[in-house]
Formats: sequence, C-alpha cells, structure tokens
Amino acid sequence: MTFLRLLSFRLVAGASVVFTVVTVVFFVSRVIGNPVSYLAPVDATTEEIERIEEAYGLKRPLLVQYRDFLWDAARLDMGRSFRTGRPAVEEVKDRAGKTVQLGVLALAFSLGLGIPLGIVAAIRRGSLLDLLARLMALLGQAVPGFLLGLLLIFFFAVRLDWFPTGGAAEWKSYILPTITLGTLTSAGIMRFTRSGLLEVLGSDFVRTARAKGLHERTVIWRHALRHALLPVVTLLGIQAGRLIAGSVIIETVFAWPGLGRLIIGAIQSSDYPVVQTGIILFSISIVVANIIVDLSYRYIDPRIRAESL
Repeated sequence: MTFLRLLSFRLVAGASVVFTVVTVVFFVSRVIGNPVSYLAPVDATTEEIERIEEAYGLKRPLLVQYRDFLWDAARLDMGRSFRTGRPAVEEVKDRAGKTVQLGVLALAFSLGLGIPLGIVAAIRRGSLLDLLARLMALLGQAVPGFLLGLLLIFFFAVRLDWFPTGGAAEWKSYILPTITLGTLTSAGIMRFTRSGLLEVLGSDFVRTARAKGLHERTVIWRHALRHALLPVVTLLGIQAGRLIAGSVIIETVFAWPGLGRLIIGAIQSSDYPVVQTGIILFSISIVVANIIVDLSYRYIDPRIRAESL
C-alpha cells in the first residue's frame, strides 16, 4: 500500500466518521430540543409560534430538513444562528481560536511533563522518584477535570490571588485552564512512556548499544526512547482531539470564551446551526489528529511500513 493509497483510505474513513457524527447530532438535537421556546415570547400565541416555525423552516418534515442540511453543508453553508442571526460559521470561527490556543498549550504542557516523568520513572524503576511519578499519574487520571479546575481556582485564584478566576484577558488566565486540561493527558503520557521504555530497555539492540560503550544518555534518547514512543503517539491521537473537544467542561468552569461555552449555550437554546457547526469542527479535529498519528508511525519507527498500518 503506497502512501497516497493509505492517505486516501484514511480520508475516506474519516469522512464517513464525520458524516455519521453529524447525522446523529442532527436528529438527536431535534428530538431533545425546540428553539421556539427560546425564540418565541412567553405569552406568544399559536399563530406567532407557527410564524416563527415557518420562518426558520421548522415545520417542514424532518427528512426534508435533513436533506437540505446536507446540501447546504456540502456548499459550506451551515445556516444562521437562531440567537444572533449571524452565520453559524462566523459564530464558531470567532470562538475556535481561543479553544485551539488552549488545546495547543495543554498538549505542550502534557508532553513537557509526561515524557520526562516517564523517562525518570523508567530509569529509576522502584525508587522513590518512580513511586512519586506513578502516584502523580494516578491522581491525574483519577481526579475529574472540573473538580481539579475548581480546586485550582479556590487555592490559587481565590485564596492566593495569583491568577484570575476566569476569562482570557491576560497571559495569567491561560495557566490554570492549561494545567487542568493537560493533567489527565500528561498522566497517560507518563504511564505509556514508562511502560514502553521499560520494555525497550530490555531488548537486544539496547544491550548492543551499551556493549559498544555508548553513553547511557545516548542509549536512552537516541535509541530506546524512539521505539518507546509508539504507544505515546497512539495515545496522542486520542488525546489531541480530546483536548479540543473535551475543553467544553473546562471552558465552562473557567468562563473561557471558547468554542465549548458557545456550544453549551447553543445546546441550551436549541440553536441547531451553531451546534451542528461546532460538532463538525470537533469531529474533524479528532479525525485529522488520528490520521496524522497513523501516518507518523512509519517515520517514528523505520521498521513499520505502510502495509502493516
């Protein structure tokens, strides 16, 4: 299988995933919510409600709405927000930047903390450092993100007044959300790095490198770590998308002006166009992250060829 064929296969599979997700969101959103309750006044008459439904195309059969939605989406026309009247794409575009910034910072934090901790824990296996690293990983995966965020706000924003409690007005406002969002991922990266490195350190090529008299640092960084990173890269394919899509709760906790809060508000008001546009962006980000990870295997480990992917 050539690289282009592999890429084409992954793109087709990814497109089918996005299509399935969007279809489910389309039908579920219309079953559980009705934007008329948000758009119509409290004392609206039956005639006024019918006019609103007619204006927004809500009186048409569901399958007709779905057909029109697919046609418009193919033309990159996601409709207008029921709340603001602006194009849904513009609503999402205005908020997506802050979400991407937070996701990238959280990913950098996860890699910068998880990989060094995993290396130290593997090299010092059974030591106090190994125990502390594994304990940190356990706590990082056990504590829910929203609880960790509230605790950080309470101690470092309310008690110590080191950071703002929310918003994105200055650089300090990025620190607590980044730590909260990246802690779970860093815990997983640490555990995968440790287990992968322990497995590789006992292999023949590592013993051969040591027998040649190479410095231990060279053996770890140039030989062992490269082969130990395959599980970590696999985890990143999952977590990179989660850092974008999973920011919904974290953005709510920290009043972050990102895409997550926008979608929460859109769901509460049954703003279908904004919900659909946001979910499409989330699903595409997860699919793209996994495609990049799949294609990167052959470059991380030369032994892996496209035929085995």
